[in-house]
Amino acid sequence: MHATDDSTTPHDHVLGQRAAGGWMFLLEAARDMRTTGALAPSGRALAHALTEPVRSQAGRPLSVLEAGAGTGSVTRSLIHQLPTGSRLDIVEANPRFTGRLRDLVRTHPHLAGRSERIRVHEAYVEELDVGRRYDAIISALPFANFDPHQIEAIMGRYLELLRPGGLLAYFAYRGTRRARSLLPSRNQARRHRAAEEVLADYRRRYATGRSTVWANLPPADVWHLRRPAGGLPAASRTSAGAAAGW
Repeated sequence: MHATDDSTTPHDHVLGQRAAGGWMFLLEAARDMRTTGALAPSGRALAHALTEPVRSQAGRPLSVLEAGAGTGSVTRSLIHQLPTGSRLDIVEANPRFTGRLRDLVRTHPHLAGRSERIRVHEAYVEELDVGRRYDAIISALPFANFDPHQIEAIMGRYLELLRPGGLLAYFAYRGTRRARSLLPSRNQARRHRAAEEVLADYRRRYATGRSTVWANLPPADVWHLRRPAGGLPAASRTSAGAAAGW
């Protein structure tokens, strides 16, 4: 009989998951860069900036949505910051990523006895309907790779899912505007400009701040938006619903 190796600690297990997740992310990026949007998962500094809406509302149980979770680099940061009694919904469309995310939730040592309050959904966020609204939404979706109507549908759904006064955080890599100007296809360049205009319109109406994370590869801007406490303007509800096909 061979002796078993009991030297692996919970911390070692988390580090092993993180390393394996990095390799999986790279393989998925090679398979379909359009949906992953990057060559590597979000770094710790970017994850910290994205999760600011959770820290700013700490002190009470929160309902939180993470969209585009990938292999869980931001999820790990969220797990450590969720106030006691909080709920977390994680939505990811890639089935290979969702399997890893479910394993992360099931085995993470910080979640012992409360993993039932965290659910992983294999779905597109604009199709998500779990019957509740959120205090904070953390988005790591690669908006730069989406068409304008897709961005409109997603941002509209985010606002619908937020409680009045709720906060949304999303990021955009720096330098992409210059890179888009060099695209050989005029149609692609026009699509990127139109997509940026959709995001800029939402920022004009709802943004509360921006921070730049230089300690990420590549550097990224993190935007924070707030749903108005008095509800959404009628025009916003109409355009969001039409874009999402409601």
